[in-house]
Parts: sequence; C-alpha cells; structure tokens
Amino acid sequence: MADQIVQVQWKAAPEEHDYPAAADYLELLGDAAVVEAIVAALRSAPVVVKKAKDILRASQLEALTPDNPHVRKDLLKINEGKRLSPILLVRGDCRKNVPMLIADGYHRVCALYFADEDAEIPAKIAAMP
Repeated sequence: MADQIVQVQWKAAPEEHDYPAAADYLELLGDAAVVEAIVAALRSAPVVVKKAKDILRASQLEALTPDNPHVRKDLLKINEGKRLSPILLVRGDCRKNVPMLIADGYHRVCALYFADEDAEIPAKIAAMP
C-alpha cells in the first residue's frame, strides 16, 4: 500500500482517553511527578503535523507490520474513512541520543507508515521536564 497516497481523516484533538493511556505507558519510564508534568504539557500543547516516517525514525522504533491486530484495526478505520485521534509524543534529546517517545498512538503511526510513509500525522509534543 505504500505506493498509494491515502486520505486520512483526523479528529481535531486527541480523545480524552488518550491522555490516561499515555500516562499508563509513561509510568513504566518515570515517576508520578514526571508523568503528571508530561501529561499536563501534552494537554496544553498545540497540535502540529509530522510525517509517519520521521516519527518512527525519531522514536527509533520499528514499524509493526499490518498483520498486527491493532495496526490492522487502524488500517481498516483509514479505509472506512473514520477519523483517527492525533498522537501524543514526548520529545527526545539529540544531544544525548535519547529517542522521542510515542506516549500514545504507536499503532496509528505504524498503520499510517504502511499506508503512506509520507502521510502527515497530527500530534501533540511535550518536552521532558
């Protein structure tokens, strides 16, 4: 599917349940105070647009394949024209070779990467406190 340009419908803002999902993941990496600060920063951050391939590169993560059930579910949503929620990111640090974190939306990024790696993905980005 990477040869096709797909039209993806996006919601204007992340869904409310995306923030606790991001916090659940981030709690594996930092203490409660750090997680609370990041989630607060994500809530107030503006929505920006980044390419799927660049998000994966900055996160240093491999794209999950389309046969992953969650990626497949998001690919189906794209094909059905359903609106996807913007993703939540935590900025890395290139000076220390610290990758960016995909706090919420990894499966959406992977789905978009396989649909069209140049697809632009709305995201909110917070800095590490």
